Amino acid sequence: MTQMSPVSPGMLPGLNTLLSRYAESMMWLARYMERIENLARLIEVTETFVRGPDGRTVWDTIVQINTDEVHFHTLYPHATEDDYLAFYITDLANPGSIKAMANAARENARSVRPLISTEMWMHLNVFTKALLDLEPSHIRRTGLSALCNRIKQDCQTHTGITEGTLYRDQAWLFYLLGRHLERGDQITRLIDTRYHTLLPADEEVGSEIDTTQWASVLRSAAAYHAFRRLQPVTTTPTNVVGFLLKNEGFPRSLALNLRQADGLLTALSTHYNLRRQCSPVRERLAELRATLEDQTTEDMIIRGLHEYMKWIQKEIAALQNDLAAAYWPAPQIPPQDVSPHTGQ
Repeated sequence: MTQMSPVSPGMLPGLNTLLSRYAESMMWLARYMERIENLARLIEVTETFVRGPDGRTVWDTIVQINTDEVHFHTLYPHATEDDYLAFYITDLANPGSIKAMANAARENARSVRPLISTEMWMHLNVFTKALLDLEPSHIRRTGLSALCNRIKQDCQTHTGITEGTLYRDQAWLFYLLGRHLERGDQITRLIDTRYHTLLPADEEVGSEIDTTQWASVLRSAAAYHAFRRLQPVTTTPTNVVGFLLKNEGFPRSLALNLRQADGLLTALSTHYNLRRQCSPVRERLAELRATLEDQTTEDMIIRGLHEYMKWIQKEIAALQNDLAAAYWPAPQIPPQDVSPHTGQ
């Protein structure tokens, strides 16, 4: 998965108060905190609900969602349940582990310490220190579900503190951009992997096992209760996929997060004189939103849901790259003075 790119210390055109490195760090602080919460929820739901034909927990679906197959099997060629948990919770050799992402979140918060509130900084300090102190023995002692719940609650506390104390300037807008891009990326990964894992099941669609498994997809996105408000009886693959992709009222749906990202780019363009920087990003985002609005869920499935989810993931990664090129470009390296005598 995409990691933080090098930052440029220069001042951005039109950003009178926000250094480009601050904009990048605010965005990645939000993305890492979203990833930590999402991964904790995914681990908890997988342990509780996701079972294979033999009744055992299917841990490798988390590896597939995060496209970590090569890295994981290189480190753990004879994978056990403990190996999966170590890889995604405590293993610093995996940059996508909760412990490694806590360290990345802390470093990004440190970079923007002049911008964030004291309350944000204090909570992040305590939270990330607790995660950095985690060892495999702690998981066994406290229980996996209890640990995941605590991590989720701390991430949600961070969100609440940020909402209540972070000053509404460019830093706030870049923080929200990070949150919405991360949620859009994560929801497509979840749908792509879980849809194709559950689709070939031998049980009839609508059976008790099938319904439970699809409910686990909703729980993995914190969408179960919201979905039930709209669909109190019927749980089908099409309904679940449609809700997670196209519903405009659910906080983690793809449609809502793309719309929110578009609104944030509009705010940057309108209020901070960044129209030129925003234009390429907004064009790509507009195309992405149009493809989502113009298709029904049935169309997506018939035409190839896997291919469409992969395309969206690539477009979200391209949006991140466009933002980097526009707002925190890599520093230009001056050409070397080549001697005509030595060729060096």
